Amino acid sequence: MRVKLVCSTNTGLVREHNEDYIAGDESLGLAVLADGMGGYQAGEVASEIAVKMITKQLHAPLKKLSCTKRGANYRYHFATVLLEQAVLTANQVIYQTAERETRYQGMGTTVVAVLFHKNFISIAHVGDSRLYRLRGNKFRQITKDHSVNQELIDCGIYTPEQARHSPSKHLVTRALGLHQKVNVEIQEESIDAQDIYLLCSDGLSDMLNDSDIQAILNETDTLEQAAQLLIDAANAEGGKDNISLILVRPLLVAPKRGKGWLRRLFGL
Repeated sequence: MRVKLVCSTNTGLVREHNEDYIAGDESLGLAVLADGMGGYQAGEVASEIAVKMITKQLHAPLKKLSCTKRGANYRYHFATVLLEQAVLTANQVIYQTAERETRYQGMGTTVVAVLFHKNFISIAHVGDSRLYRLRGNKFRQITKDHSVNQELIDCGIYTPEQARHSPSKHLVTRALGLHQKVNVEIQEESIDAQDIYLLCSDGLSDMLNDSDIQAILNETDTLEQAAQLLIDAANAEGGKDNISLILVRPLLVAPKRGKGWLRRLFGL
C-alpha cells in the first residue's frame, strides 16, 4: 500500500521534556504514535520502546505476508493480528524494563498504530492517543479513548465538550507497561481514495476541538502545511502538553468489487 506520510512532534509551551515518540514507514504503510507517562524521563523511555518495538516486530513479517488473507473462522486479517501481537510484545518489554530498573518503575505509555493495506486499514490502540479520519466533509474519531472521561461520557454524566474541561481528562484506564497483560483494542476500517488520517496525542486533541482540526485539514493543500498549522494552533491555545501527530494519505486504493465489477473492469 503506497501512502504519503508526515510526522511532527513538539514539546509544547509548558513541559520541559517531550515524552511522545512517533514513527512512520511509507514502504510498510505503518504509522505509530505513543504518549509516555511516568517519573523523570521514564515516559520518554516507555514511548520510545513502544514505537521502536512495534516497528521492529512488524518489519520482517510484513515484507512477506499477504496482508489481505484472513484465517478460517477469524474475525480479523493476519496483518491485524500481527499488529496486535506487536503491541503486546511492546507491553512486555516496557513492563520488564520497569521491573528491572528502579528509576523506570511505574512508567507507561499510550499507543495508537495503523497499518495501511490496499483497501482497508488495521488499527491497534491502548489509552487516549487517537486516530481520526477526514472523508469528504465528514471528520470522525475512529478510536475510542480508554479513559475515565470516556467512561463518564458513556454513562451520560459528561458530554464530550464537558469532558474536554474535566480535571480527570488525563486519567487513562489502559496503558502499555503498567501490567504484565494489557487488552489491546484492534479494529479494521475500509479506505477511500481521498481519505486523510490523523494520529495524535492528547496534546493536540485537548487543545483543539474536532471542528478546529477539520477546518485546518480542509484549508491546507499539503500534509506538511497541515501538520505545521495544527502544531501552531495547539500552541496558540496554550500548548499545555507535548503535541505529536502523524498525517497519512493513501495514494492507491483497490476498487471495491461490488455488483458489476467485471463489467467495469472490461469496459462492458
